[in-house]
Amino acid sequence: MTGIQMDSLERLKQHFAQRVIHQSRQLLEIWQNLHSTQWSVQELVNMKDATQRLLRYAERFEQPVHLQIAQALLDNLAAIEKNGNRLNSGFIETMTQLLQDLLQTGLRQGESIDSVFLPPMVRKPLYVLLQDYEKAAHFTQQMHSFSLQAEVFHDAASFLQAMAKRHPALIVLDVDFSGAGKGLQLAQALKDDYESNVPVLFYSAVEADAHVRLAAVRAGAEAFFVGELDAATILEKVEAATRIAHAEPYRALIVDDSRAQAIFTERVLNSAGIVTRTINDPTLALTELLDFDPDLIILDMYMPQCDGPELAKVIRHNDRFVGVPIIYLSAEDDLDKQLDAMSEGADDFLMKPVKPRHLVATVRNRAARARHLKSRIVRDSLTGLFNHTHILQLFDDALLRAKKTAQPLSFVMLDIDHFKQVNDTYGHPMGDKVIKSLALFLRQRLRRTDSIGRYGGEEFAVVFPNTDAESAQNVMNDIRQHFSEIAFPAPTGDLSCTFSAGIVQYSADMNDIDATQLAGYADEALYAAKHAGRNCVKIYTAAP
Repeated sequence: MTGIQMDSLERLKQHFAQRVIHQSRQLLEIWQNLHSTQWSVQELVNMKDATQRLLRYAERFEQPVHLQIAQALLDNLAAIEKNGNRLNSGFIETMTQLLQDLLQTGLRQGESIDSVFLPPMVRKPLYVLLQDYEKAAHFTQQMHSFSLQAEVFHDAASFLQAMAKRHPALIVLDVDFSGAGKGLQLAQALKDDYESNVPVLFYSAVEADAHVRLAAVRAGAEAFFVGELDAATILEKVEAATRIAHAEPYRALIVDDSRAQAIFTERVLNSAGIVTRTINDPTLALTELLDFDPDLIILDMYMPQCDGPELAKVIRHNDRFVGVPIIYLSAEDDLDKQLDAMSEGADDFLMKPVKPRHLVATVRNRAARARHLKSRIVRDSLTGLFNHTHILQLFDDALLRAKKTAQPLSFVMLDIDHFKQVNDTYGHPMGDKVIKSLALFLRQRLRRTDSIGRYGGEEFAVVFPNTDAESAQNVMNDIRQHFSEIAFPAPTGDLSCTFSAGIVQYSADMNDIDATQLAGYADEALYAAKHAGRNCVKIYTAAP
């Protein structure tokens, strides 16, 4: 293949990727509307139209994976239409999974690393306008290390021409770009004359007084940096502006001995995009809780086998579900009895017959708060990744699924090389910056289906479902190489860091081994990587 043909093929891939991203956003926006509205015929029509366009693009550009996903989406929509345009939990979960597969194509067995990430130019660019051109070029290189396109501008005219053609994801603007205070004037003009809503991050080479900061706020500042541009912090804001959000549907467990009432509750919640599971025998609640892992539980107050308050006590005795909201849905109209029931660990009380809108709003609000609180509990405060306890829990859950499905599963332990020297030489704030940057790097480059955790200190862990060790090694080596290219600004010169990693793969002959033992094997492989000179990735092999 000639160089010209390769360039044409690359342009074709980029063009297709742009079309797919656009269609994916459309599909997701329609589906995500369920978090604030109700499913209707119009949503069905809009979803079908957007999916059919995606199908045509996939056929035209000969993309079998996208073609398969688009056809599966259309099949699911046809099934919904055949069901009287009524959603049920199966339809919701299928649609959610298909959209997730579409938005985050992952590395599976036999796939190359190039199939995982879209080319950087497909993303929205970052516009950089700094008075110090050398600093702008250095910052741009840092963004390229994170696979983000950044364009540097020397004057306001070329910047405005670029804005007229394409809006960026974010603008980094020196308050003194092209002259004292002129950056602020340029931002204000963008806001007033061009009606731009692009986030602006202001920069000042020297400490700015209150008047400058106030002017920046009035010009629409999202943040203000002085002296040094923190690539990791800016990356967080860029990712927030460019990533395609994909909120998982809320999950509600319904416990009601009345099948008619349970069906009514299911239909109301399903129409709002909430996944449900119903049990009529309350003695099965604990088993279903472990299997379904709901965001919220809806209990009838009076049931033959046991009443709602008794079941609420049983649920609260399990530490894993102590924070899951419980809502009573009952015909009980005695306020004292309602309050007594609430004192047994419940969070809300709804009287039958309940208005559908009231039920949906209550479930959404309680589930949203519960998810937020759970996220705070299971995540590391510095990196936003899962903490040590939760990443092991996720690994254990993934291992159980792998054993049931006979699918491959890989677990990775990685550790920043010579990290103590970083803290001792540059201080703990620099160490925190390196840790946070690696966390962002992992989150940016791994699949939504992969779980990432901070194992402790400078150690991280990654769970790769449906992935063999060789594929995981390819991914980690790519991340390792690109991470080593990042230069962290320091008083004595730029700092570069590397990491070492160890990988273990679950296989069928490991049925008697638990997650803790497998994590130990990954740790052994990590030790082997350290012993081999660091800055490498090793796969665990059992001793002969």
